[in-house]
Order: sequence, then C-alpha cells, then structure tokens
Amino acid sequence: MPADLELTIVMPCLNEAETLARCIEKAHAGLAAAGVTGEVLIADNGSTDGSIEIAERLGARVERVTAKGYGNALRGGIAAARGRWILMGDSDDSYDFSQIKGFVEKLRQGYELVMGCRLPNGGGSIMPGAMPWKNRWIGNPSLSFLGRLFFKTPIHDFHCGMRGFSAEGYRKMDLQTTGMEFASEMVMKATLKGLRVTEVPITLHKDGRNRPPHLKPWRDGWRHLRFMLIYSPKWLFLLPGALLLAAGTVGMATLSAAPLQIGSIQLDVGAQLSAGLWMVLGAQLVSLAFFTKVFAVNEGLLNADTGFSSLLRRFTVERGLIVGVLTLLFGAVLFLRAVMVWKAAHFGVIDYAANIRRLIPAAILMILGIQCISSSFFMGVLGLKTASKPAAPAQRA
Repeated sequence: MPADLELTIVMPCLNEAETLARCIEKAHAGLAAAGVTGEVLIADNGSTDGSIEIAERLGARVERVTAKGYGNALRGGIAAARGRWILMGDSDDSYDFSQIKGFVEKLRQGYELVMGCRLPNGGGSIMPGAMPWKNRWIGNPSLSFLGRLFFKTPIHDFHCGMRGFSAEGYRKMDLQTTGMEFASEMVMKATLKGLRVTEVPITLHKDGRNRPPHLKPWRDGWRHLRFMLIYSPKWLFLLPGALLLAAGTVGMATLSAAPLQIGSIQLDVGAQLSAGLWMVLGAQLVSLAFFTKVFAVNEGLLNADTGFSSLLRRFTVERGLIVGVLTLLFGAVLFLRAVMVWKAAHFGVIDYAANIRRLIPAAILMILGIQCISSSFFMGVLGLKTASKPAAPAQRA
C-alpha cells in the first residue's frame, strides 16, 4: 500500500451481497477517474451472506467491526482507513462511487468536510423511487432546515450518507455517538469547531437491494431531531424560555393594576395567573439552558465560546444570591401589603378580585426569588470546572 495514499472509500456493510460488487467496481472506477491514489475499505458489521468474500475477491480491504450499529461500523472503518482523506457512503448502490471527482476536488482545495447534496435546492437530484415521499418532502428538508437554523451550517442536505472529510478534520470533530446520530454529529461538530465545510451536488439512485432498508424513517427522524436539540440548548431552552418570561412579565405588569378590556374580551385575574405561570416556566427554561451549556462544555460536547466564557466569569454565586434575595424580598413586601389591606378590613370580607390581583405577583416573585437563589448555587457548582478552562474557539449554536 503506498505510503502517500490519498483517499480511502469506506462502505459500511451488513449482508449487502446483492449490491456490494457494483459499489466496489464503481469505487475503483471513481478513484481512477478522479486521478487519486486510494483504496476501498469495507467495514463489515457481521455479514453472513458472502459479502466479505465478494469484497476480498474484488480487491477491497475488509475491516471486521464487531460492535453493532451504523455508527460503530463507520467508526471502525474510518479508524482503519489509511488515506489522508476519507469518503464514506452506503453499499446499497444508492450512491454512485464512480462520480467522486467533485469530492476529491473540494478536499484538495482544503475543505475538511465535503457533504453530498441530494436535494434540488443544493443542486442535487433524486431519481424516481430512490427516496420515500415522507423523507423527500418532509423529513430531510425539515431536519436540514433546522440544522442550518440551529448550527449556521451551509449544508442543504444534513443527512446525506455520502460525504468526504480529511482524517485530521475527523480527529478534530471528536465524535462520540455510535448509532444513526453519528451522521448528524459529524455535521454539527464540524460546524461548531470551525472546520471548512462545503457540499457538492450528487444524484441519489434507487436502492439496488430486494429487501427493505435498515432505516426507519419516523423513528430515525425523531432520533436525529432529538440529537440536534440536545446539542442546541439555545433553541431547546433559552429562546422559548426568554419568550415565555418576557410575555409573562408584560402580562403581569399590565394586569396587576386593573383588568384589561380588549373589545368584548376582559382579561382579569385568571389571565394574570397565567402570565405568572409563564414567568415561572420561562425562568426555569432559561436556567436549564445555562445548566445544559455548562454541563456540555464540561463534558466536551460543546465549545465554551467567548461570550459564554465571559458571562460565566462575571457570574458569581453571590451576585445570583443578591438578585434572588431582592426578588424574594420584593415579593414579600407585596404579600405584606395584601395582608395589610386585609387587616384594614379587620380581616373580614374584602374585594376578592382586587386582593387576588395583589397576591398573584407577590407569590410569583417569591417563587422566582427562591428559584434564582437555588439556581445560583447550582450554577456555581457546575461552573467550577468550566470557569478554569481557557476559552475555546467561538461556536455558533
């Protein structure tokens, strides 16, 4: 094997005897057409249908991966790759490995991750019958849109299985997952860590097998969405929480003085209580956003971007306690005011709605104060490790 091997084409394989030979032959043709020195590596995940023998007969190198799962098969194959660039793709003949020149050109230009794009908005195409309608019109466009929104990646087809990357770029990604999330994590980590990312248009062909694919569209789609949300506390917790907190605060301030009449609709203490609940829920979600970010930074799942590190350095338990105690005292003062109004009526019957209107903000502020105090202590514990770390390159999620 040449010492200066440029490209390894990695194909995960689990009983792909029907299509494996065509894929390997196309891969060899693609290497020759692209003018690149390379190898074809089959990451076999326990095939029993003769796939291994087919691969070896056609000059492919076989890496046996015992740990089950799509991600594990790819991880094992990539770890065994000898090229300084790696191109991965499924071995079901849905990707044309003879057409890899575009990937090679981008890798030679210094890009560290080159994604294939099957979707028309990125210049790609999908042959009739190559993708179920729910994947083509709902799943892939929706998940790719969310991926671009959450992580500011330029990729139009977030889940294309054909992609190329440099071995050095792969090490920088520091991927952790072993299942279907492996593909999503690669794009997310490449973007978050500031790698050079681009895409090339490709054509998706109809699966050449006679059996159903391993993919479960709804289940795997949910797994990808869940994984993206976990990696984006800003979108999962911070923005919804901030919106709820702001809307609740405006509603509480508006309704604490008097009922609000909007046409034939009157908003009174019921709406005021709802606004208070929005405030509490919003504050909890904002707290969870910070807890999640600190935990993810500590575990190496996300980078400590400059803004976050600066905020964490300014945060102290004492400052959080001051805010929490002041909020709690303000609520207690409002509560005592309501009690004094009741006392002035000799603890007898008073205007029920007016008194509830005084008690609701008092109770909400005391709850928020206690929550701020406890959250400050918890943030202090979580931030002990992060605060001592040097700031990492800025991330975009």
